[in-house]
Amino acid sequence: MSPLDLLVFILFVAGVVVIGLWKSRDEKTTGESGASDYFLAGRGLTWWLVGISLIAANISTEQFVGMSGQAADWLGLAIASYEWMAAITLVVVAFVFLPTFLRTGIYTIPEFLEHRYGPMSRTIMAVATLIILVGVPTASVIFSGAKVISVAFQGTLILGFDLGNITVACWIIGISAAVYVFAGGLKACAWADLIQGVALIAGGGIITWLAFRALGSADPVALASTAAVPDSVSIDQLASAGAVERFQLLTAGSVEAGGKLHMVRPASDPAIPWTALLVGLWIPNFFYWGLNQYIMQRTLGSKSLAEGQKGIVFAAALKLVIPFIVVIPGILAFNLFNGDLRAEAQRKNAPALAQFAAAPAQVFPFTVDFAKVEPALAAQILAHNQRQAGAAQGAAAPAPTQPEELFAANAQAIDAASGKGVPVASKLVGYDYDAAFPTLLRNLLHEGTGLKGFVFAAIFGAVVSSLASMLNAASTIFAMDIWAKARKSTAAPELVKVGRVCVVLFVAIACLIAPGLGRPEFGGIFTFIQEFQGFISPGILAVCLFGLLVPRAPRFLGWLGIVLNAVLYGVFKQTLDVAFLDRMAICFALVIATLTVATLIRPLAQPVTLPVNTSYDVTPSRGAKIAGAGVCIATVLLYIIFW
Repeated sequence: MSPLDLLVFILFVAGVVVIGLWKSRDEKTTGESGASDYFLAGRGLTWWLVGISLIAANISTEQFVGMSGQAADWLGLAIASYEWMAAITLVVVAFVFLPTFLRTGIYTIPEFLEHRYGPMSRTIMAVATLIILVGVPTASVIFSGAKVISVAFQGTLILGFDLGNITVACWIIGISAAVYVFAGGLKACAWADLIQGVALIAGGGIITWLAFRALGSADPVALASTAAVPDSVSIDQLASAGAVERFQLLTAGSVEAGGKLHMVRPASDPAIPWTALLVGLWIPNFFYWGLNQYIMQRTLGSKSLAEGQKGIVFAAALKLVIPFIVVIPGILAFNLFNGDLRAEAQRKNAPALAQFAAAPAQVFPFTVDFAKVEPALAAQILAHNQRQAGAAQGAAAPAPTQPEELFAANAQAIDAASGKGVPVASKLVGYDYDAAFPTLLRNLLHEGTGLKGFVFAAIFGAVVSSLASMLNAASTIFAMDIWAKARKSTAAPELVKVGRVCVVLFVAIACLIAPGLGRPEFGGIFTFIQEFQGFISPGILAVCLFGLLVPRAPRFLGWLGIVLNAVLYGVFKQTLDVAFLDRMAICFALVIATLTVATLIRPLAQPVTLPVNTSYDVTPSRGAKIAGAGVCIATVLLYIIFW
């Protein structure tokens, strides 16, 4: 960064920290309100704080890195379903989930399970949620934030440490977030979210505008020579077209022809098949927005039910905008800078190729893209893998030459060799799609204007904001659902102290996990996050829906549904070759069927009576209902336009 950029970065970050801590200065850590102040901001968040805070906690580098990366790859705009379907999900959460949760006065979602099902259900959900929360989204946000740093600042040294090293960058991100949430609690996070959320949306909009401007001024010959241009598009067409028309030309066509401006993918798609839009995608959406502690913690801290509902609907409206500043730039990144993504892939492939050069007793998987950009090397690797699988493997057939054929033959050789116990090396990739958004930052933000400092401050703030939310939620779950229950203590100073110790411990664990998440076998950081949450999300969603909607569902169903889903998902992950969203749908259906049968056989004699927080205003918001209906209509229209 130039001195001006660095100054803007430092002033922005310092300003956010100071404002957040200043706004939380009245928080108590002692007395009856101590735990409520630290963990739930004293239940005093207004609707605009709730709405922006939800978006800031949600949108981070996992979207700017992971979602943009998936858009740069084959998915294109289809990945936006996570955002647009979330808008409808949020409206449902505001009027179905939130009234019950606020009426009971709970601190955590596992606490609701105890009221409805019993202590065992609370403990099992708390432990399962902690493991996933720390090991998956927390580690993933640290990795994706570090990815931005390592790509954008390769070769930059800070106190002798290379920022291009992903491990160094992970610890910088993790420690920064831990210090912040350790000091301030939820109120500090919420006020910081307000500033960072606005800055993040503005920063994403700036990058989108710069990317379109770069596309409009790009050399049409250079554009036509890239792998991103359809065969039907000529140089003359590109030369006479403006930025928006060029974007349409480069992304036009059917899904089968590689068109990227479509919301519906074939049933065989490994990430978002059209079948997932019916059931599978709703499961992680409802779990994330309605039952995920680090998201719901903002709404549980609402000043009233009306404020919470207005805040959630406000967040739902903002979700409709997010794909235009996250997904579209990912598509543009591949059109503009796929050579850079290729160079990042070569850097990622280097360790595995060094192993291959030594001709070890290993097999080496690769993607179709790798076979396209390195056909000769892919053929050599295939021959090596076939030798490892057995001398007769592939000997009778001529060597394949097409990328898809090379990939398919290599997959067969990998299966045969791994079945004999031959170790499988890291997957070789043609492009590092997770580097799409960081590459835009590196190429489009020029030094000396202050803009680079602002955008990086907004992204850094988004990382810290999301991490602070996750760490605050994880520490709340441990303190309230595990420590307080085991110690039978509700003393605020002790709970706050335990929460702060947990922040340090959890960030250390996540920083140790994070550097390994760049391995190609995870299929990109966004896929990793969604897939591994499948171990808990269908089961927790099923038991919570039964708890809310089926008054006579027996108490043992709480822990049974969570455990059954984890087992089923693990088994199906190993045995069913289907998209993970379809796997979630199958697990959800089986758990719901099991809970239904159990309820019919052993219904409760009397419905469970949930506690009521009589001091809390649970009057619903009529205006939020009208606005929520408008958000749902707008979402349907977006699907019609981009179907």
